[in-house]
Amino acid sequence: MIPWVQLASARTPDGAEELRLKRRGAEFSIMLGANELMNSRLSGSEEALAKLSCERIAGRKQPNILIGGLGMGFTLRAALAALDGNAAVTVAELVPEVVAWARGPMSGIFAGCLDDPRVTIREADVGQLIRAEAAAWDAILLDVDNGPEGIVYKGNDSLYSAAGLAGARAALKPGGVLAVWSQGPDSGFTRRLKQAGFIVERARGKRGARHVIWIAANGR
Repeated sequence: MIPWVQLASARTPDGAEELRLKRRGAEFSIMLGANELMNSRLSGSEEALAKLSCERIAGRKQPNILIGGLGMGFTLRAALAALDGNAAVTVAELVPEVVAWARGPMSGIFAGCLDDPRVTIREADVGQLIRAEAAAWDAILLDVDNGPEGIVYKGNDSLYSAAGLAGARAALKPGGVLAVWSQGPDSGFTRRLKQAGFIVERARGKRGARHVIWIAANGR
């Protein structure tokens, strides 16, 4: 069996943990300690996050999409495939090294999508972009950490709090969609979404029996 080789590492935003980029043949993995955060062979649920979201906003002229978390670009590539040429997609990535890995060792996986004219990469906290402007986005897609119960960076928890969800709803245009990927179910998060005024659907991710995607529509 081909052994794993570590290519690079980066600290989490609070400096407490180390992310490691590894490769085995053509396969890539991003690890946090003993936890595999993502693998280049397994992308179904992240792609579903984008497809389900784009279906909900189909027909909008010049849709403006915000993706929280670059990762291995699964969600970004699926969104670009589903959107027309008039869309604008902003990707917020909090760890600059992840962007460097996308343009370097993992460039083959990304297949040039970072150079798509519809794409803007922001090395920033997605929460800051959400709070920056009201009614700015047709869809906000959060593939951040492991979902509402994150393990990478505790600062991400605020995205999924009552205040964070209220901010996301304010940042969406009328009828816009907040979509959230999670490694597993969370009844408390479903309740917070409804309390924030969203119309909530929950779908199973295509990778892993426990993976969940929330599609929360802004009904105002």
